Amino acid sequence: MELDLALDQEGVALEPSDSSDLLDETAWLQQLERWLNSFCRDKSLDCPSLVRGAEELSLGLRFTDDANIADLNSAWRQKTGPTDVLSFAALDDAGDWMEGPSIELGDIVVSLETARRQAQEQGHSLQRELRWLVSHGLLHLLGWDHPDEDSLAAMLALQERLLGDEWPGQPG
Repeated sequence: MELDLALDQEGVALEPSDSSDLLDETAWLQQLERWLNSFCRDKSLDCPSLVRGAEELSLGLRFTDDANIADLNSAWRQKTGPTDVLSFAALDDAGDWMEGPSIELGDIVVSLETARRQAQEQGHSLQRELRWLVSHGLLHLLGWDHPDEDSLAAMLALQERLLGDEWPGQPG
């Protein structure tokens, strides 16, 4: 698995109370590998055959601020204002050109500012909120969506299953 992890330097600041491995590439790589492996092994879950058969998967994970994610939200979704997570799935446009041993899943972009606010509102850690948002983004990269309440409920239940895994070196 390959992971391209980025933190936008402008506007994004870690706080002293943030966990030291919050933006640790190795920790995120291990977490994403664990989620993808368990996801691909479970034949009951809808997962693209390209993903199940791939020898290697790659994706991008970018942490940004509200201003940058608002710009992306406007440009790509025609929605005003910031959001917590955006996914840009490469598999949405996959054709025969993508078949092969290495598959690019796409990119997940998370607003660290919004994640911090939501964590405080929910009464849990920023680490848990980021895992929640990244797992949500990953499911979108794998083709999951939530156009209605039933789809949303199924997706949220799957996120809870994924979050049952332990974060490397930290309690779950």
